[in-house]
Amino acid sequence: MIQFLTAHPQLLLFVRTLFQSVWMLVVLTIIFAPFEVFCAERRTKFFYPGFAVDLGWYFLNALAIAFVLAPPMLLIVKATHALLPSALTGFGAHLPLWLRMIAAMVVGEIGFYWGHRWSHEIPFLWRFHAVHHSARHVGFLVNTRAHPVDLIFTRVCGFTLLFATGLGDAAGSKPGLVVAAILFIGSVWSYFVHANIRVRLGPFEEVLSSPFFHHWHHTKLDHKDHNYASMLPVMDRVFGTFYSPKHWPAEYGIEAEMAESLPAQLFDPLLARRDDQAADVRAVTQQERSATPLGGREQAG
Repeated sequence: MIQFLTAHPQLLLFVRTLFQSVWMLVVLTIIFAPFEVFCAERRTKFFYPGFAVDLGWYFLNALAIAFVLAPPMLLIVKATHALLPSALTGFGAHLPLWLRMIAAMVVGEIGFYWGHRWSHEIPFLWRFHAVHHSARHVGFLVNTRAHPVDLIFTRVCGFTLLFATGLGDAAGSKPGLVVAAILFIGSVWSYFVHANIRVRLGPFEEVLSSPFFHHWHHTKLDHKDHNYASMLPVMDRVFGTFYSPKHWPAEYGIEAEMAESLPAQLFDPLLARRDDQAADVRAVTQQERSATPLGGREQAG
């Protein structure tokens, strides 16, 4: 069996990814499930409506990252080195590792912020990102409820800046460690901010995103299209999309109709017939945002 898998590297990657996903899911459940029971932002069953779909997305996107993310990442590396001066692409490659990690967190966050924001503001991208926002229950597993196109696009936006500045380059010390660390830290934190837990970080919320911060990003009607940052809320303050009232959101989800099954959620966004619907929804949202200066920032608490 081992020899067979060794002779078929793609199959080996498939089996290894599934195995890693299972034990990671066990660890995440052990960490977050008790908090979602005893410190829940809103009471619900563990196997809530849509749980099976979220679980399916969890495994599907684990495979998508393993099989689909590498080609665009390689293309980005080649393109940045071909189009940008070496003084820029090699800037961060030889910084001390600790400094490169800090710089990468900040620079990558800028790319992730704008990739995420564009996914809301551009109708074509929104029809993929809407899958994530269609969840009417927000819990840690909703983190991976995302269309692969949306998942890959946001990561490409973030990592493009890392490779363009040499912060994520294979050159220098510990090649590949920065990118792997950003992926791991960002993923774990994203599970945390999606978790159904009534937790505030106090003064640290000025520095780090929290469940409260990100749950307001998932609000259905009240101040949509805010709080795009994945880890550093300062991005939303700088770009005028920060919102932090005193209370938690009343309702999650989207106004547009979304299919309930995973196959439909996977293939429907690829069909042009959903584009008009998405465009109408985003047009209303943009009118709401333009009517409130700085995306509602003056109401932030």
